[in-house]
Amino acid sequence: PLSPAAVVGAGLGGSATAYFLQQHFGPQVQLDVYEAAGVGGRLATVTVNKQQYESRGASIHALSLHMQDFVKILGLKHRREVAGKSAIFSGEHFVLEETDWYLLNLFRLWWHYGISFLRLQMWVEEVMEKFMRIYKYQAHGYAFSSLEELLRSLGGEAFVNMTQRSVAESLLEVGVTQRFVDDVIAAVLRSSYGQSVLVPAFAGAMSLAGAQGSTWAVEGGNKLVCSGLLKLTKANVISARVTGISLHSSEGRPLYQLHYESTEGQGSAFYDLVVVTTPLHPSRSNFTFDNFDPPIADPPGAFQPSVTSVVHGYLNSSYFGFPDPKLFPFTSILTTDTPELFFHAMDNICPVNISAAFRRKQPQEAAVWRVLSQQPLDKPQLKTLFRSYYSVQVTEWQAYPRYDAAKALPPIVLHESLFYLSGVEWVASSMEMIAVAAKNVALLAYNRWHQELEKIDQKDLMHKVKTEL
Repeated sequence: PLSPAAVVGAGLGGSATAYFLQQHFGPQVQLDVYEAAGVGGRLATVTVNKQQYESRGASIHALSLHMQDFVKILGLKHRREVAGKSAIFSGEHFVLEETDWYLLNLFRLWWHYGISFLRLQMWVEEVMEKFMRIYKYQAHGYAFSSLEELLRSLGGEAFVNMTQRSVAESLLEVGVTQRFVDDVIAAVLRSSYGQSVLVPAFAGAMSLAGAQGSTWAVEGGNKLVCSGLLKLTKANVISARVTGISLHSSEGRPLYQLHYESTEGQGSAFYDLVVVTTPLHPSRSNFTFDNFDPPIADPPGAFQPSVTSVVHGYLNSSYFGFPDPKLFPFTSILTTDTPELFFHAMDNICPVNISAAFRRKQPQEAAVWRVLSQQPLDKPQLKTLFRSYYSVQVTEWQAYPRYDAAKALPPIVLHESLFYLSGVEWVASSMEMIAVAAKNVALLAYNRWHQELEKIDQKDLMHKVKTEL
């Protein structure tokens, strides 16, 4: 039997991995989860006027089945939706505005962009429909030892290629116009990944699915999913930074010694199975691997720095062409890829706890805005967006892969029972993508441990799953 297992990181990836490992290996498996910062990882909140607000990782797509499951199992609730309108700003004017009336919105999109809008929807739907097969495969216990194999089983070589070519190229190919790509697609990708239409097609499709579908969030904050899953699995959360892993062997099986630093000093512990869910990129961690032959290389690629500023203040609506702030109709502003625009997107955000009496602030009142940008905003930039403000809270992080940098996808299997989760973000970075990868790693670890090799990297799974039912 598997004795102790370790998970490095207690963000969504680590918490979901711990949960799925326990689901598959059984409650007797002893789980240690190492976390240096705080449970929840990037699903962090900031406090303004005694209220908490999501600083990132804010919305979850309606089709996110694992996330939906977690919320159900943990007895959490969906946060109440507070309606608001969005618009796309070019630096000079709004290129696209949302109205109250859904049909009119469609008509506007249609009027501006003609058939492009439909072609985009068909393209995204086709990708999502194939992606949804993963839930069936996982329900039958199938796992994949590489990201390429996982993608191939869902959408063949075409899906693998979608990680190597840009979303712009793929959309132009299906007949979407350059203007639609520049105005609409660019704005959505800037607001979700802080990057241009050169992000790979697969990551782009996932982000666009979120932009056009219905999304939701967890009442009390999305990070409650992480703490909830860890409590549920009774995982032993160790507050320490993992510095390296060295390989030993015990009766023919590998044994991994995990080295860590905590406030008490340095320590180490031995495990049969280790899943690393924090990025192994040199810019993000200085992890060492010892005694591995061949040596474990740093994964390819780099991370994109991004900045979230949570500002409590009065919007300068004149900058957006509305001299009278009372008439400013938008709660969410996306931006096109214009050199002089110093921010990617801004939203008038609601707290993580929304009471029945809650109402959104009027545009002329002081409100809490979340501004996403590449660099920290300087005083003149803040003064451009806000007439005046009470407070600014800045979070800088390496939130997403720099998609233009990497050509190969990172591995999942680093060694026999040593696995890597974060590489999945190079396919697409969303909460559900991480949950799918966590389930895959747990199944892969289980199938390898029990030598159930017919459950790994199977070809023609659609057919197999149909006949198994």
